[in-house]
Amino acid sequence: AVNLMTGLIEEGAGDMDARAFARAQESLAASFSFGAGDDSVSVSAQFLTENRDRAIDLLRTALHRPRFDQDALERVRAQVMSGLMSDAKDPGTIAGQTFAKIAYGDHPYGSDGKGTLQSVAALSREDIVAAHRGVFARDRLYVGAVGDITAEELGMMLDDLLSGLPATGAPFPGKADVTIPGGVRVVEFDTPQSVAVFGQKGIERHDDDFFAAYVMNQILGAGGFESRLMQEVREKRGLTYGVYSYLVPRDLAAVYMGNVASANDRIAEAISVIRDEWARMAAGGVTEKELEDAKTYLTGAYPLRFDGNSRIAGILVGMQMDELPIDYIATRNDKVNAVTLADIRRVAAELLDPEGLLFVVVGRPESLESTQTN
Repeated sequence: AVNLMTGLIEEGAGDMDARAFARAQESLAASFSFGAGDDSVSVSAQFLTENRDRAIDLLRTALHRPRFDQDALERVRAQVMSGLMSDAKDPGTIAGQTFAKIAYGDHPYGSDGKGTLQSVAALSREDIVAAHRGVFARDRLYVGAVGDITAEELGMMLDDLLSGLPATGAPFPGKADVTIPGGVRVVEFDTPQSVAVFGQKGIERHDDDFFAAYVMNQILGAGGFESRLMQEVREKRGLTYGVYSYLVPRDLAAVYMGNVASANDRIAEAISVIRDEWARMAAGGVTEKELEDAKTYLTGAYPLRFDGNSRIAGILVGMQMDELPIDYIATRNDKVNAVTLADIRRVAAELLDPEGLLFVVVGRPESLESTQTN
């Protein structure tokens, strides 16, 4: 319901239908976007300073008085269902959804936030209204603002924009009980190339060892062509065009994941090499050169994230949601540079579990059978 609701907010508000609302945005050179993710609903607004008051009035109307007209509901419902039908034919999406169901079970993380064809078809306008009321509440708001505005002006603007929203929203779900059995789960799919999503339990964002794990992963699988996985799986053996790993520290669970695609007759070898590299990192850590190269890249690339007002505002919101200190931007590179070889060796040994890696493979892989059936 939340996903469909966010798609409907721009489809009319107050006395404006979808076309009138779009014309109002255009007349102000304003741009609004609404989206739903695993842990949050996002609202983005960009507008000229000279049009700020009128743009905020329009945004307030959208947030407080969305119309959720039945014709708009049916139109957006059809779009969502079309996307779901496309997802059902996409090996990467199938792999990710299967992995999530195994890892998270009945927790909300275990199901697609976009819903299913059956659940989306059954949603009523009342469901959409309830989702709106449950999400847009003052007890869960984080704001980042960048531009020609003072803190005092922003405060007054937010008072006007957000006053009248419910004080509290729907209850949050509890922590996810992550269960990732090692092994392989094969999902048969008629395609010449198998797609695999793999993962294990991860590390939380507030863990003291997070930055050591972050730098380690840059070397193992996040560093593009220089990463160990890319070197071993692609460059040396030609098994794939790309293989990556990434930390996923969500609010209610942390996992460590990756993905790879390979020909059906070679995916088994790619999986074997990935598991071997997982084990090699766990046993031996990294070299001094690998560590220095990773630090140079991570610290040098960080300022490039701040290349526009929208991205900066997003970073400010992310800092609040992750409960990071106000000086995080100034100290983040210091935390990267403080990571030592010993830190990575210790964290790799504690975190990496090569035998506990679960590979969900979608395709017709040769010499590979499911060891997990749950």
